[in-house]
Amino acid sequence: MKQLTLCGAAAQSELRIDRGLLGNAAAQIAQVFSPSRVHIVTDSNVAPLYLDKLAAQFDLPVSSTILPAGEEYKRLSSVERIYHDLLAAGMTRKDLVIALGGGVTGDITGFAAATFLRGVSLCQIPTTLLAQVDSSVGGKTGVDLPEGKNLVGAFYQPGLVLIDPNVLDTLPKETFTDGMAEVVKYGYIANPEILRMVQAPGYRAHIEDIIYECVKIKRDVVAQDEHDTGLRMILNFGHTVGHAAEKLGNYTELTHGQAVAIGMVAAMRLSNALGAPRDLVPELVTLLKALGLPTDLPYDREAIFGALLSDKKKFGATVNFILVRNPGQADIVPLAAEQLHTLIVNL
Repeated sequence: MKQLTLCGAAAQSELRIDRGLLGNAAAQIAQVFSPSRVHIVTDSNVAPLYLDKLAAQFDLPVSSTILPAGEEYKRLSSVERIYHDLLAAGMTRKDLVIALGGGVTGDITGFAAATFLRGVSLCQIPTTLLAQVDSSVGGKTGVDLPEGKNLVGAFYQPGLVLIDPNVLDTLPKETFTDGMAEVVKYGYIANPEILRMVQAPGYRAHIEDIIYECVKIKRDVVAQDEHDTGLRMILNFGHTVGHAAEKLGNYTELTHGQAVAIGMVAAMRLSNALGAPRDLVPELVTLLKALGLPTDLPYDREAIFGALLSDKKKFGATVNFILVRNPGQADIVPLAAEQLHTLIVNL
């Protein structure tokens, strides 16, 4: 088993990665928590696969909420539904909420746990590659509004994150591919070795090592900037344009990973326009296409500019853009709105 610890300002997260971990989840949980009740939140895709398998491991009352699957349900209404289910189950602040699913489930459940009774214990069990390498780690929780992604949320660290690479075998190919966009992101912002691992034939056989390297990067970044005021912004590489594209597609036309892939290419092109020492676009496009991810921005550039101005990364008259000029090194570059407008329309 690979283990990491993330020490936050208010809480500590234990991160555990091992094949078959889901089948031993209750025993792992008992090492960290002592609840009287457990409430599992999952979605309509994951519930038939793993809900009963997880619930049967506990010798205490277990209740659950099954949300509809999809980014379009990452709304306050879903959080309210969890609140009602928690109350109906008699959950107290001493009990445990488990998020069992992908990034959407983890974000919604984390926000519900952070705010129900002003905070109940949380365990994340991510079941998609995207959630395993990124969204389950670091304590960002939240939901979308019509105006943009993740505009309502909280920083709330899970006490435990259990990552079982075996569950990736049940993912549809396109869902696994979606997560690879975040893997590529980590390679470009911090560790080019990840890019070499992904480019190797049969890289999926070593997915546990790839997950570990990504999680280690996120652990290290979050430990230095838990509340996203400085260094942690580099984790948003590809996400500024990506979130704008997701919004224009009503969160249904593009998956998050597809949007991030498109956003990374856009960010690389912006970097070139600002005088990057070398053109990284061709190699990034080649890698993304080999993984089955899109690289072309499918929406009107003026519309993209308008959508990204509502993104939470806007501070006053500037937008923080994450640019990569050399693999493994990311820079946070504040761009004035007028300058960004010129750059975006010429993408």
